[in-house]
Amino acid sequence: QVQLVESGGGLVQAGGSLRLSCAASGRTFSTYSMGWFRQAPGKEREFVAAIRGSGTSTYYADSVKGRFAISRDNAKNTVYLQMNSLKPEDTAVYYCAANRGQSIMTPRLMDYWGKGTSVTVFS
Repeated sequence: QVQLVESGGGLVQAGGSLRLSCAASGRTFSTYSMGWFRQAPGKEREFVAAIRGSGTSTYYADSVKGRFAISRDNAKNTVYLQMNSLKPEDTAVYYCAANRGQSIMTPRLMDYWGKGTSVTVFS
């Protein structure tokens, strides 16, 4: 069992930055691929970014490529999402998820989820 707790959300003006954190419980954090997903009001949950357990491979949705960066610190059991050049369309609840399998971009295939942190970008 893995418990995930997100933090770092908030209200930010367009063009600004936020850094989200996701703290994980357990001793096997490095064996999990970690992903960030988001869900805007009235929309389905969508993939944002993911990182493999070793941290050597990262993946991004086209909508955030070049603006967001995912990273992890396995010693701290934490994954981060640095969000720069934020746009109003980035407004959503951001969720952290973990998966031991290969699939890291499909929400229904992730094993564990946090409760989310809200990000609101105003213009």
